[in-house]
Order: sequence, then C-alpha cells, then structure tokens
Amino acid sequence: MDINEMKLERFQNGLSALGIAFSEEMLNQFTIFYQMMVERNKVVNLTAITEWDEVVEKHYLDSVSLAASMDLNKNIRVLDLGTGAGFPGIPLKILFPDMEILLMDSLNKRIAFLKEVIESLGLKGIYAVHGRAEEMARKAEYREKFDLCVSRAVANLSSLCEYCIPFLKIGGIFVSYKSGEIEEEVKQAKKAVSVLGGKAANVQKFVLTGTDLSRSFVSIEKIKRTPKAYPRKAGVPSKNPI
Repeated sequence: MDINEMKLERFQNGLSALGIAFSEEMLNQFTIFYQMMVERNKVVNLTAITEWDEVVEKHYLDSVSLAASMDLNKNIRVLDLGTGAGFPGIPLKILFPDMEILLMDSLNKRIAFLKEVIESLGLKGIYAVHGRAEEMARKAEYREKFDLCVSRAVANLSSLCEYCIPFLKIGGIFVSYKSGEIEEEVKQAKKAVSVLGGKAANVQKFVLTGTDLSRSFVSIEKIKRTPKAYPRKAGVPSKNPI
C-alpha cells in the first residue's frame, strides 16, 4: 500500500498538535508497522484495534502524547513494560531516535513479532526481550538501570508500581498511561509507591489530540532504592497488591 493511500493527514495534524517533528521516512515506518501488525494479528492476538484511523488515534498518538509533558529528545534508557504489540515503545522510538528502548513482554509470540518489526523498520537502539517483570527486575542487567519506564498495560496502579519501579535508577520516572477515573486508584497506590522507593504520584489529565478521549499520565519519580524483597514472586503483585 502506498503511503499516500493511507489517510495520513489526521496523523500529521495530531503530531503537529503535540509539537512533534516528523519526516516522510518516519511516516513510512508507521505505515509499514501498521501493515505488519494487521497481518500478524490474524494469527497472534496483538490488538483489537485494526482500522487505520483508530490505530492512529488510540495507539500511535496515544503512545507519543507523552511528548507534550516531557522532553523526549534525549539519550535516555527507556523500558516499555508489557509492551504488547509495541506500544508505546515503537512509536516513541520512531519519532525520538536518540532514546534507547527495551520492549518487554511475557508473551514470546509478541516479542518475535516485535523483533521482525525492529528489523523491517531499520530501527537501532531498540531491543525486545521475553520475560515476566517479577523475574526480569531481579536480574542485575535490568534492575535499577532505566531513566524512564513506561507502560500502557491494563493493570492496577499498585501492581504496576511493583512491576515497574524496581527497574528505575534513582531519579528515574515511571509513567503509567491510564484512561477513565483514576483518583481512587492513585490513592490506593500511595503505600506501594512509598514502599518501592517512589515519590507521591503526579497526575496529568488531558484529552487525546483530535479526539474526545480522556487520558491521564500518572508519573512517579524514584527517590530511593527499591527493597530487595520487591518485586515479589510471579503472580503475587496482581493478586495481592501492596
């Protein structure tokens, strides 16, 4: 499919509204990514969203909307935990190539797909690994090694904190992409944030550009080391949040 056949105007307008610079090559990478995702989605459950306009809004623009609240044009180490079909990690890498990104997911079929995407798009400084957060966060090469951890995974914020905060360096930031009402969830996560070495959560609400969809970024800065006891063994953080 030719790049001009994909309705790119909405996407371009959305990126411009977020203040994100982009090139023809980047737009081409997004269209190839879309085609690969739709094709693989026939055999591997990657996403329920497959229409181009919806992918643009709910995957692409949602993924990179972080640029409106954080400077992403720098050489930082980023972990995308529970990346699924590669969101937000792949869109972030395409548009902010200086970032080094690690995509992590517990389903190997998704990781195999993401490795193909990385190769097909010619992306450098982005890697995909298979593993569960509870185990990977105990490995020396990953624990407290990242400047930023992002996650669009659908999980309780307390559980997500236990999965994500152990990966951050002191001074690093965990950003949870959320939708809907989140006040109660943030309140309930206060203990987990404190126990795991984080500072009180900062909530930024916004409407996704070009839509009427309400979104929130819950940002948590790490101010002290995570105790060795965390994360607890596989399954515990989701069944029994701190």
